[in-house]
Amino acid sequence: MPPLEVLMRLYGPIGAGICAGIALGALLQRFAPHLGEPQGLYQQVPLRLGRFLFWLGIPLSIVGFMRRADLSGNLYLAPVVAWAAILLGLLCSRLWIRRTPQDRWPRPTQGSFSLAAMLGNTGYIGYPVVLLLPQLGVGVFGWALFYDALGTLLGSYGLGAILASEMGGQRGKTAQPRQRQWLARLRAVGLNPIILAFGLGLGLKAIALPAWLDQGLYQFAWAIVVLSLVLMGLRIQQLSSWQHLHRATVAVAIKMLVLPLAVGIGLTLLGVDGPPRLVMTLQAGMPCAFSNLVLAEAYDLDRDLSVTCVGLSSAILLLTLPLWLWAFSGN
Repeated sequence: MPPLEVLMRLYGPIGAGICAGIALGALLQRFAPHLGEPQGLYQQVPLRLGRFLFWLGIPLSIVGFMRRADLSGNLYLAPVVAWAAILLGLLCSRLWIRRTPQDRWPRPTQGSFSLAAMLGNTGYIGYPVVLLLPQLGVGVFGWALFYDALGTLLGSYGLGAILASEMGGQRGKTAQPRQRQWLARLRAVGLNPIILAFGLGLGLKAIALPAWLDQGLYQFAWAIVVLSLVLMGLRIQQLSSWQHLHRATVAVAIKMLVLPLAVGIGLTLLGVDGPPRLVMTLQAGMPCAFSNLVLAEAYDLDRDLSVTCVGLSSAILLLTLPLWLWAFSGN
């Protein structure tokens, strides 16, 4: 297993950030009614923090970290692996659904189950994990970024949205014509701030910035890592539904055990080792994506199952990380 100091260096900041978010959420839930806005701040703080991170915080942190990341080598492999993992998760979920009586699987439940098995939180939690590990860090951040931006992100709002629209209730399927749905998806992907920051970071990497600006971007990027962990804690604290635990356990097992194991073994057989293999294995084993909750709401999927999968997978992350560090840290 990984040395204790490695786990403490990783778990200390992650645990502190998530616990701070949980504590903040509990305080807001307790005292918000006394501020004249019943549940107002409790709901608005994580919502506004999430918007800030999505539109400004994470994009700027990507630019900051990319200036110190090594973008040489076969980085194109990262999105290829990400898409292979996404498709494997979809295949495993469909095989599991087919082995059980179909009358127990309403289409919205099938959609939420497959999304949970396919898509991981490779941004809000995947970035901090890679950046905080002493054997990884900023130098190999490019692998995590390519996996997330060109893999998970496109998978969520591309294939994930298609699956959700096919499996969802009538509200999501009839809200607008199919042609407009496709245009909306393409626009959402093309204008996504993470994609834009990805291109901006590539363009700025070869440009010499003033030292104060370069250092400021780097320090801001680390502050965003902390805020991402706090947001993770806030959202975990707000999870209230733990129904469908059996189905959620299966989906999480596919997402956090089958996929990273397949990625790690597959890359080893292909001759890929060292930090790139570990980064892609860890990204494949991230908890179920928060974007699943967005898709479940937008397309009228099984919200309870989506919430349960996110909560369960987030809770067991610290148990699965040592397994992948032990199995795939070597050369």
